[in-house]
Amino acid sequence: MRKAWALLALLGWLCGLAPAIAQVSLPADLTQRELVIGTRVAPPFSMKNAEGAWEGISIDLWRHLAERLGVRYRFEERDTVQALLDAVTTGQVDAAAAALTVTAARRQVMDFTQPFFATGLGVAVGRGGATAWLPVLRTFLSFGFLQGVLTLLGIALLVGTLIWLFERKHHEAYGGPPLRGFIAGAWWSAVAMTQAGAAQDGPRTLPGRILAVIWMVASVVTIAVFIAGITSALTTQRLQGVVRNVGDLRSIRVGAVSGSSTVDFLNAQTVGFESYGLPAQGLRALKAGRIDAFVYDRPLLAWTIQQDFPELEVLPITLDSQNYAIALPQDHPMRVALDVTLLDTLRSEWWTRTRLRYLGNDAAN
Repeated sequence: MRKAWALLALLGWLCGLAPAIAQVSLPADLTQRELVIGTRVAPPFSMKNAEGAWEGISIDLWRHLAERLGVRYRFEERDTVQALLDAVTTGQVDAAAAALTVTAARRQVMDFTQPFFATGLGVAVGRGGATAWLPVLRTFLSFGFLQGVLTLLGIALLVGTLIWLFERKHHEAYGGPPLRGFIAGAWWSAVAMTQAGAAQDGPRTLPGRILAVIWMVASVVTIAVFIAGITSALTTQRLQGVVRNVGDLRSIRVGAVSGSSTVDFLNAQTVGFESYGLPAQGLRALKAGRIDAFVYDRPLLAWTIQQDFPELEVLPITLDSQNYAIALPQDHPMRVALDVTLLDTLRSEWWTRTRLRYLGNDAAN
């Protein structure tokens, strides 16, 4: 009986201790003043509703964290990513909540909380149009396609040569000078292979006829396989789009947002690009045909295109990998408390519902 009471007492003590462990206190100066939280328009992570109030995944997350930590705050908007980062590094704001990617360069001049969203870079292109045919052209100019054509041509010439050797003494069409006979054999082989019409001047010798039958049957299969391969390649290319990997970006005109993590990635991959101040500016340039592709954070890109640019589409590829987090000035006293509260929040049903509300089926990350 005593053991049972002792066990119950221990459980009660642990239950009472758990909230104390989860609760991290903030310095008094942070709870007594109004914090300044920088943000910028980056839907669906931070945006303004019809009434002009801020909302979005990052905004709702910050509100949830601030409520749990018991701090007062106000939002201050910045126009660009660089302006928001500058506000953090210079201490103009206590934190920045938007769609900020954690990078090595940024980490040298500011702090970040634990990441709350994992994503990557997306590539936007025109839906159809001339650019969409670049993959098809690339297929016809590829080494694999050329190799297939030359192989098929080589087999046809080999069969034509054998027909000429078999028939040159028994068929006047293949007699005379060697070049004339060779051309006649190659022509008959090509006509028989492509089934372009009834092959004239067919072989008369037994070896020639046996070879002709084998070649006509084999050519049907060969042509069918060749056409199927080309069709599959073209279909795959069209589905994948003008860009399949980062190497394809080097051969087209690319756009990116200046000051974003996309710029760092493109520079590291030696990809040339045109800079734009805002995503919408780059997407308008893409729509107008001044660039062939626009690279930006995938969820932001998909949201903007869905809302305002139905003529564009995001390709089914993801370049690089990115983590979004809340940015803080270096050595900010709120960092530990934010991390503990954030890690607890990311395991909650509230966070699941929040992501589903803004991202729907794309909420998983």
